[in-house]
Amino acid sequence: MTEPTLFQGSAEPLAARMRPKTLDQFLGQEHLLGPRRALGDLIRRGDVGSCIFWGPPGSGKTTLAKIIANYTERQFEPFSAVTEGVARVREIIKEAEERLKYQGQGTILFCDEIHRFNKAQQDAFLPWVENGVITLIGATTENPSFELTGALLSRCRVFVLEPLNDEHIRTVIERALAQSGCEIRDTGCVSHEGIDLLVAHAQGDARRALNTLEALLKHIHASRIAHPASPDVVRQVLEKPLPVYDKAREQHFNLISALHKAVRGSDPEGALYWLARMLAGGEDPPYIALRLVRMAIEDIGLADPRALSMSLAAKDAYHFLGSPEGELALAEAAIYLATAPKSNRAYAAFGQAQAAAEAHPAEAVPLHIRNAPTGLMKELGYGAGYKYAHNYEQAYAPQEYLPEALRGAKWYEPTDAGYEKTVRERLAQWEQLKRRAASSPEGETAG
Repeated sequence: MTEPTLFQGSAEPLAARMRPKTLDQFLGQEHLLGPRRALGDLIRRGDVGSCIFWGPPGSGKTTLAKIIANYTERQFEPFSAVTEGVARVREIIKEAEERLKYQGQGTILFCDEIHRFNKAQQDAFLPWVENGVITLIGATTENPSFELTGALLSRCRVFVLEPLNDEHIRTVIERALAQSGCEIRDTGCVSHEGIDLLVAHAQGDARRALNTLEALLKHIHASRIAHPASPDVVRQVLEKPLPVYDKAREQHFNLISALHKAVRGSDPEGALYWLARMLAGGEDPPYIALRLVRMAIEDIGLADPRALSMSLAAKDAYHFLGSPEGELALAEAAIYLATAPKSNRAYAAFGQAQAAAEAHPAEAVPLHIRNAPTGLMKELGYGAGYKYAHNYEQAYAPQEYLPEALRGAKWYEPTDAGYEKTVRERLAQWEQLKRRAASSPEGETAG
């Protein structure tokens, strides 16, 4: 079997060899590079300043930086914040100063994984970005708002790159196969079904697609597998893709937000998917249980008081069973919460009460509802006129419980959803008793 040209004459990885050299070859990011789009126009004019590329792995951050260097005729100096430090930055800047002074050529300092630098290290770029000795292009997979200093962000434009779609990934794979001598045809190296598997496995990451394709072609050649390789052969090479997740940064907050909003939006499928994604990513189940309890309180409230009991029971069940059995209890709680009637009126009412307590922090407790454990306090009127609720119709005593400044406040307004409808009806009945007491000569509704 003839060795594919893919493996002849170069030890460089396939992903590096297939890197596009021009904007026309570059795939994806049409929202940045399409006609009349900001970044594309800047590149074509050769007028790109310091910027940050924020996007997932394999979305083209490094490739785009190299293309910018080509279009702007600047020296490209790659730098990794993972393996190099500020000392190397100083070397690059010294060389950039000399290059600008003696050759009139600018320098692009491309800092990969720039979020790995601490705040002080990031500040090392500032004077050189400010005076134009370098054009800084930073690449990060993390949210710049959290990971980069405000001073650096104020000097750089942030461009958000998106994962490549399936058609982009398919094109990347087909280009690589064509270059390797394994064109897409009935007798090609990989079947159409096998390519479908490679596309799905890539999850929008061009580098992953090419690395996996390279491993597959080496396996086909070494094992002398007949062309085209079947889907079963492709599956033998594919490693299990890890879920996109981190436990301390943006993905953590994005996924718990998605879970919370799916529950609030009464979508059990969405709730189960985001729950499963978090668990697969290694999230602590007790943290998820905590958030389920919060959802029961905030978004369901008294529309279904059992929601809180259900979420607390799921927490206890997980602690009792552990993983993986206890995760089913969390799933059941998520389904229950997603399908329960919703009300945030208790949550909103407490917020208003907190605001009132902050605005009126020193209001005196009305005398009639004060405690009177001593004779002196009774003489001063503590507890005088208090109506014992159980002596009245429906165990409701029509009297004031708020300070004078807050009389008449209405913070809790129950909905007609679930159990809250019963609460609403009960409050309406008590309001009628209150009005009746106010209009009666004695002002009483004693039972």
